Amino acid sequence: MNRIFFRFFVLVMLSITAATFVIYFAFSRLFGDPLEDIARRQAAAQIFLLEQYVDQAPADEWLARLNNVRVVSNVRYDLIPLAEARTALPAGRRAQLDRGELVLDPASRSFYRRVDLEGERYIGSHEEVLRAQNLPVDIGQALKMEALRYVIVAVALLVPIALWSRSHWQGLQSLSRVADEFGSGRLSARSQMKPSASIYPLAERINHMADRIEDLLEAQKSLLHSVSHELRTPIARLEFGMELLDARAKDPDLSKRIAAMEGDLRELNSLVNELLDMSKLDSTRQLQAAPGALAELLHECTGMLPPSPHALDCALADDLGEFAMDRRLLARAVCNLLRNAQKYAHGRILLSAARVDGGAVEITVDDDGPGIPPDEREKIFDSFYRLDRSRDRATGGFGLGLSIARKAVALHGGSLHAEGSPLGGARFVITLPA
Repeated sequence: MNRIFFRFFVLVMLSITAATFVIYFAFSRLFGDPLEDIARRQAAAQIFLLEQYVDQAPADEWLARLNNVRVVSNVRYDLIPLAEARTALPAGRRAQLDRGELVLDPASRSFYRRVDLEGERYIGSHEEVLRAQNLPVDIGQALKMEALRYVIVAVALLVPIALWSRSHWQGLQSLSRVADEFGSGRLSARSQMKPSASIYPLAERINHMADRIEDLLEAQKSLLHSVSHELRTPIARLEFGMELLDARAKDPDLSKRIAAMEGDLRELNSLVNELLDMSKLDSTRQLQAAPGALAELLHECTGMLPPSPHALDCALADDLGEFAMDRRLLARAVCNLLRNAQKYAHGRILLSAARVDGGAVEITVDDDGPGIPPDEREKIFDSFYRLDRSRDRATGGFGLGLSIARKAVALHGGSLHAEGSPLGGARFVITLPA
């Protein structure tokens, strides 16, 4: 948020600076150099003496009056050849000198003017130039005055812009906080803004959007939770009926079919349990966190796995220490990853954990299975998404285990992602903050 207003401030300052240069060059082109005009006003007394006293003298008294001015003035007056004066001036000023105009040079604090054009003052005066040096010209002060003028203009523009921007900034900060709270799971977060605020219409639209999202999510959770609970009753009745039917069945083929149906019921029951777990995770706002030994929890997870022909190795660092965690949720996440590895591994699974930079903990589950294509590594965490489209119970699953694992890790403030494993298969990495 601060970046927006910093860029706006920089843009305004650059615009003011650019406008300053444009004004200066426009005025220079149309009305002459402003600095020269200031210098001419500062040297007005010397120019007045030359034009109104020295030049008004008869031809035979012109040099005498010039000498009188030399005596009483601190300015140094010299007569120099026309060629020397032309050399001292830039090319753009030589035409003015040739026309007999007074040419100021503020940088050297001097001015030049031909004595006359016809040689009437004295013999050879048309080839000489009067140069006045050490004029009381202070360009530095003039520049300071111009700079102060533009600073005052800039401040006069920036103060109202800053006051106007401040209200926008405060409103956007308020909306940003609401968005952060809403994104963190507090769906009741709303923006409380006065109708007179400049971004009040935007805040109202965001509030309406938040209301709609909250209603939809609550309806979805309620439907999922209610349907899952309602499904448990007929499933329980079916299981009971299947057991009675199996006890009375004498035909071996019928017993096999009943066994297959019981397997389908167990699968359906597992799906309902998974959906209920998803619903609980979505509605969870705070963890039941308590300090616990992370290494002990990971060892417990390996003991909770079903029997498997694959070799399971553990490489846990000694400095894992204690961690504030919800043991049930974190164990569920790790167990889901280990069960997923059991499904796809060819022969080896590796569970490892270690401290990384900043004191965070990194838990990895590797397998030597077929791996996961790079473009699928984010999609597998979506609910009901499976790489293996088969419904076979050995590999199919429901596509909820990885989604539940990521939600459980996210509630701990951590992250879960997939990458390639050094064993040749897939690697799942859980990162828990310090």
